[in-house]
Amino acid sequence: MRTSADQDDGCTAGLTVTPLSSRCAEAVRRAEHACFGISPFNSYFSTGRIQKLAAWGLERFERVDFFVPDAPSAFTFEALGYAPEKAAWRARRQGQYTRNKIVTALSALGVPDAEKRVLGWAELEDNAAFGRLHTSGLRRYDEDAGFRDACRDATGWVLAGKVPAGQPPDEQQIECAVQYFLAELPLFIDTPSIVGAASSVFCYHQPPDVLHRLYRGELSWQPAAGQGFAVVAPVGPPAAPDPVRN
Repeated sequence: MRTSADQDDGCTAGLTVTPLSSRCAEAVRRAEHACFGISPFNSYFSTGRIQKLAAWGLERFERVDFFVPDAPSAFTFEALGYAPEKAAWRARRQGQYTRNKIVTALSALGVPDAEKRVLGWAELEDNAAFGRLHTSGLRRYDEDAGFRDACRDATGWVLAGKVPAGQPPDEQQIECAVQYFLAELPLFIDTPSIVGAASSVFCYHQPPDVLHRLYRGELSWQPAAGQGFAVVAPVGPPAAPDPVRN
């Protein structure tokens, strides 16, 4: 359901909504589909906050989904020194916990079949459009130095908050952890083809600089027509976080 009171940016229902470009603003105005990125290991995404985001999205857009990069989170933990088996276990466990929070939030809003609104690795790895985009991103990373540097910069920004203070991530850590970003990238490039929509807005509260560059058209890979991105963040004090399950 959409109402005339909805805004393309500024403050809406206790949320600030800021498209990254004029094309992104057009996707927000079309309000056909929203994809909320929900990071599994980020306490920002409490059940209460997810419910608030969902309530806004359900009111504003015709369809909503929630992207959880669950299995790819293992790459970040491997980069931090975890054995692959332990990294995969942590990613799987926290991913399921995050799925449960989304389902709880949507169920509280009366959404039927709430579990079908979650896009995790299990749903995406068999999606033909996602597979094509993921493969294209991996190839571009290997062949395009400028694109590769941008992806690595984004990965370094993520890892900088996880390694000991004053210790920058090394080459091997970045090369491992960048696979997480490359697994997310298809949702920033062409969510419409993945979900079968004409347009879509990816919603997140804190995009790295590489996404600003992507939507300004500064990288060799361009977002598809109809792909938008909006910074969606709450107004006021933060909600109490849920615990991170280790």
